[in-house]
Amino acid sequence: MSYLLNPLNKGKLTLKNRLVMPPMATSKSDKDGKISKSILDYYDEKSKGGYISLIIIEHSFITQQGKVSEGQLSVADDSLIDDLSKLADIIHRNGSKAVMQINHAGSAAKETITGYEAVGPSAVANPRLGNTPKELNQKEIKEIINEFKNAALRVKEAGFDGVEIHSAHGYFLNQFFSPLTNKRTDEYGGDVLGRIKIHLEVINAVRDAVGDNFPILLRLGASDYMDVGSTIEDSKIAAQEFEKAGVDILDVSGGFCGYISPEIAGQGYFSSLSEEIKKVVSIPVILTGGITDVSAAEKLLAENKADLIGVGRAIYKDSEWAEKAIKNLCDN
Repeated sequence: MSYLLNPLNKGKLTLKNRLVMPPMATSKSDKDGKISKSILDYYDEKSKGGYISLIIIEHSFITQQGKVSEGQLSVADDSLIDDLSKLADIIHRNGSKAVMQINHAGSAAKETITGYEAVGPSAVANPRLGNTPKELNQKEIKEIINEFKNAALRVKEAGFDGVEIHSAHGYFLNQFFSPLTNKRTDEYGGDVLGRIKIHLEVINAVRDAVGDNFPILLRLGASDYMDVGSTIEDSKIAAQEFEKAGVDILDVSGGFCGYISPEIAGQGYFSSLSEEIKKVVSIPVILTGGITDVSAAEKLLAENKADLIGVGRAIYKDSEWAEKAIKNLCDN
């Protein structure tokens, strides 16, 4: 019996196997974040044959103020929908399903890239960049929530199979979740329920936009691995609230701004996080992190560490990785 070949039949997003290509930035977009030929070619190559059940498109900015880098994809304008639909169509023709990840960089954005002052939950220096953002007021928070909503609707209209809200790796929503960067004293700060208030409002706004049947995923940075940062206990509380709010799949990651504890190593190095999250939710959980061998993927699924396995760098380096892995399992 192969665990990786087992279909996922529960929930709104049904998948033919348990293999996921997680979002990985390519910086291949045209000017202003438009879909380029090289983006289309890249995802065509990765999805060829449909061996990967789900491809999550790299993080795409919901507003110019939230853009993190040149070459980043955009979902910030209705004029992009037609070109985005070409990307969804290519992946579908190859036999995979496609979800698009939407993001705001928050204090990780640079004014030299965006043309705007960086913003965040609090006027606290970004741990990676060192710049101090402008603290958002509640009116400005509502405006960004609306931008997440509009971006999610564009993803649906472009023909994708779902949308993933990004709250990991030190970006905007992760900045609200983390005590390292959220020092607010209003309802958007304080304990974990205060720090995820914005997440719940984003989820609700997105659900209102896309309807009841469109899958919503959320990528969660489930531990900062830093002193006074977020912990797995915080994330277990958050995960339950996200499920209640209507998230269909949790995509577990960790490490604020790329920081990972030196003790974290091996294939599936976030498995201790995903395993704990799985104990408190009934929705599927994706595990990504250093997985390069199909046998490791099988073992992690067999041990109930996750429901879906994300293989990133191995597929990035070898576009035939999934084909070889699936055929190997079929032959054994």
